Amino acid sequence: MTGPAGDGVDILPAAGIRLVETALPELSRPHRAAMDQAWAESVRANPALFDGPVAALVAVERDGTDGLVLSWARASYRYRALRHVPGSPALSSLFVSVLQPTDDGRVLVGRMAPSTSAPGRWQLPGGTVEPPDPDGELDLAALRAHAARELAEETGSATPAAALTPWLTTRGARGSVGVAFTAPPRPARELYDGYAELVRAESARGAEPEFDRVELIGSLSDLDGLEGPVVDYLRPVVRHHRGTGNRAAGHGRPVAAERPDHAGA
Repeated sequence: MTGPAGDGVDILPAAGIRLVETALPELSRPHRAAMDQAWAESVRANPALFDGPVAALVAVERDGTDGLVLSWARASYRYRALRHVPGSPALSSLFVSVLQPTDDGRVLVGRMAPSTSAPGRWQLPGGTVEPPDPDGELDLAALRAHAARELAEETGSATPAAALTPWLTTRGARGSVGVAFTAPPRPARELYDGYAELVRAESARGAEPEFDRVELIGSLSDLDGLEGPVVDYLRPVVRHHRGTGNRAAGHGRPVAAERPDHAGA
């Protein structure tokens, strides 16, 4: 049901996405104890971690010829630790991301701050999907709205949800599924200024932005030039972006966003 994209990531053939809530798989007492222990160790290593609500991915199925059904369950972040517990139920992450291009075709990426769950990792703006309120619905519109919030919170780019276009869906080696949206192109200077203003606002209230650095990349060689780990889907997504005609007009080295000194690397 998938087409290989390399790098252990598949591009899923999903012209349409349907999300269905299901029950969380039952955990045995040993699996729950192992999960709780693994989560406690993670919190000791990074006290900023928070066991908040999350929509855990339970299953991915074909829906017709080119659609997908994503079955999800209400869980919390500690359930991520199950991926390290042998024989435990298969629960994966469901996340959204936003491809924010510049006018010349480069793409905005950010480096996760030390207080996040993946410090130092480069990725697109986005994040893990949270479950809706009990009377709410998790559907493509909800994913789009979540993606718009993540883009604003991480980069300062206030793009309306209605302006985001569903683009592609990825599945990583661990089964995590990401729904990617594209945002309208913006001038590089506008993206730089938006991030710099976000850093100033967060610093003024004593907070730390989720991205401690942002860059613009226009090619796979630019991606290779980033210092630090890169999320698994980023290379296939950049390759797909270039392969669908969205080639950058000029592919120089990554350009650092202008920001206060304390917000950079």
